[in-house]
Amino acid sequence: MGETFTTHFIEKIFKNKFSTASNIQLLWKGSESFRIIFDAIKNAKKLVCIEFYIFRNDETGRELSEILKQKSREGINVYILFDHFGSFGTPRSFWKEMKMSGIKVRASRPFKWTAPCHYVHRDHRKLIVIDTQKAFIGGLNIANEYSGFHIRMKGTGWRDTGVMLEGLIANILFKTFRKSWYIWGGEEIIFNEANKEYPALLYNDSFDTPEKIPAIPIFVNSSRGRRSMRRLLYYSINHSQKNIMLTTAYFTPSRRMLETLENAVRRGVRVKLLVPGKSDVPAASYAGRAFFSRLLKAGVEIFTYMGEILHAKSYIFDECWSIIGSTNLDFQSLRYNDEGNVGILNAEFAQRMTGIFEEDLTHSLKIDKENWSKRPLSKKLKEHFFSFFRRRL
Repeated sequence: MGETFTTHFIEKIFKNKFSTASNIQLLWKGSESFRIIFDAIKNAKKLVCIEFYIFRNDETGRELSEILKQKSREGINVYILFDHFGSFGTPRSFWKEMKMSGIKVRASRPFKWTAPCHYVHRDHRKLIVIDTQKAFIGGLNIANEYSGFHIRMKGTGWRDTGVMLEGLIANILFKTFRKSWYIWGGEEIIFNEANKEYPALLYNDSFDTPEKIPAIPIFVNSSRGRRSMRRLLYYSINHSQKNIMLTTAYFTPSRRMLETLENAVRRGVRVKLLVPGKSDVPAASYAGRAFFSRLLKAGVEIFTYMGEILHAKSYIFDECWSIIGSTNLDFQSLRYNDEGNVGILNAEFAQRMTGIFEEDLTHSLKIDKENWSKRPLSKKLKEHFFSFFRRRL
């Protein structure tokens, strides 16, 4: 493991402490990921906390809703925090039914006529905490396209990445959820009818046994937090010595991001960038592609994923330091959103992440610099046009 990627340096940069995970399960196949997540919720004994950007009332959303209602009937306390903008199309009746079953539901980042400009800030996190013992973090939302329901015969959904974590880190993530819940007006979180607050587990940040994997929550909900997240991301790129593998659903780079990636290549670092071949937000895709020529000229290797829509956000540095979660390499994520990620400092886990990245490349096309310059003029014009709006895409 490189000397630059240590718990000490990462904690200093992000200004937060590492915790530990006793087990980490990678989730990256749509239907299988949802099965694992739903089964974990079904086995909850005391508490389920859910925070998502999109929670639709389609088949996937209703399936989860029925599971949660059943858990509530069993006496399990269930709390749902959904983003007002992301779940705007979900009818009130959907939430009302869950509330009537005893589930506590709140909306984060609601629209306010007194501060309409604040609506650009969104709660983009995807977090599930079960009994403070198990937690899920990733890029997927609660909707059919992520679970693959609409193409279940194929067993695939949008290409996304998440992790199921067990151990002390889950309790830290519970505290993170609880903080957000209280910010948006939620009542005291309880786990039994005596109305007692859910007890916190003892925190221990020692890594003296092999099963304790260093993991750090990278959750932000303020300008200061987003600055720390950007600082950590740039630190990770600037201090990589061998290779960088970036997977992002939306790539609209700032000038600083472009220069940072170019400098990494000049240092001899091999930089690979994987982006969607087909995006659910075409304008953002065009805006990002406007900068491909510059990056290709610098030596950055760019791949476009040709399977289902790529929605993953995962970053691997020197095959030892990984970041997985909801943050894209775009202005919306890095400047405006509340985001949730986890950093894993473990070479074995990074190797597993690298294996997934390399498998994704087998379903991707590598962009050739000369062929890219010969793309149709119409595409070049669209890229140029949308690049002017990349700060808002």
